[in-house]
Order: sequence, then C-alpha cells, then structure tokens
Amino acid sequence: MGKRSRKREPTGQPRARPTTASAGRGAPAAAPAAPTSRKARMAEAPPAPWSPFPLVELCILAGLILLGVGFFSTGDGRLTLLVVGLALVAISAIELSIREHFAGFRSHTTLLAAATVIFPLVPLTVVFSIPRVPMLVAGAVLFGIMFIVLRSVFARRAGGFGFRA
Repeated sequence: MGKRSRKREPTGQPRARPTTASAGRGAPAAAPAAPTSRKARMAEAPPAPWSPFPLVELCILAGLILLGVGFFSTGDGRLTLLVVGLALVAISAIELSIREHFAGFRSHTTLLAAATVIFPLVPLTVVFSIPRVPMLVAGAVLFGIMFIVLRSVFARRAGGFGFRA
C-alpha cells in the first residue's frame, strides 16, 4: 500500500491547524508575530490613523508644488514659498518615518536621529547666534545617543533585526 497524498500549501509551509481549546470559541486574536525576514512586505506596513485618506502623500505633493513655484518665482514671497514647501515635505516624511520605524516595518534610524539634531539646533543657532563649534559637538553627541536608542527600539519592534529593507 502507498502513502496517502496530501495537498501542499502554495508556500510549501504546512497548514496551521487550530487548537481545540480556541477553535470556534471567539478567542482573542494573538499578538502579531515578529517579522521572520529582513525583507519588509507592503502588507506589513503600518496603516495611518487616517488610513483611507492619503494625507501624507498629498502634503508631500503640496510641498513639492510650493517648492517648484517658489524656485521659479521672482516675487517677494519666494522665500516664504520655499520655506513652507520644505517644511511640508520634511514634516510629512518625518511622520511616515516615525510610523514605519516604531512599528518595526523599516528602519529609519539615521533619518530620525538626524531630525532630532537638526530641528532643535538649527533654530537655536540662528536665533541665539551660538558659535558653530559647540553646536556641532552637541549635535554629534545628541546624534550618537539618539542613534543608539532608536536602533535598539527598532530591534525590539522588529524581532531582533537591526534593520529591514
């Protein structure tokens, strides 16, 4: 007598069978499993709180349009258009990076560490005329600390991976 043939799953993984204790009783859903590969799939991307509405994409588009208009204009409001366009693009990109990083989807450690240095130190340097060397030293120290902290946070969220592409 031969062995019985079995249908295999398309991925080659055996089918998970529900346990008798939780099958059909409305048991609470288990916590999402840690990622198993360094390749981040789009299905794992964290949804935005305003999920069906593409707010981040529209803000980036508006910022790019303002940057283009400001770049090619010659009027008095040119600098204002450039600053507002750059701010819209930067804030939108930082928000997306924060959401993906803290969900363990993709590592944006360097970008977020640089943002924690640039956003407070540039205005301090411009407004208070602090010398550049102490600000550069303070920025380098702050960047190093934030890099280590953000990297460890991502590794915990991503199941031990230091980065995911």
